[in-house]
Amino acid sequence: MITAIVLIKTSVDRIPEIAESIAALDNVSEVFSVTGTYDLIAMVRVPRHDDLAEVIPGRISKIPGVEATDTHVAFRTYSQHDLEAAFAIGLES
Repeated sequence: MITAIVLIKTSVDRIPEIAESIAALDNVSEVFSVTGTYDLIAMVRVPRHDDLAEVIPGRISKIPGVEATDTHVAFRTYSQHDLEAAFAIGLES
């Protein structure tokens, strides 16, 4: 699975509506409203690298109010949740 972190600039008067529209898209796992240069951060997870083009410029960028995106593709994912799940395999609760 390929993970992309998408930094999104939006119309500031529509941040909640835009965030909800982005979160409703297939392959978008989370959307965060943040402070700073960008208004939203979306986590996109796709099976193939080529699928990023369909999701980010093909769908996210076309949502009314999305002004710009800056995409970062993850090389690896490190997660405490993933580590806990791996160590729990085969253990009974």
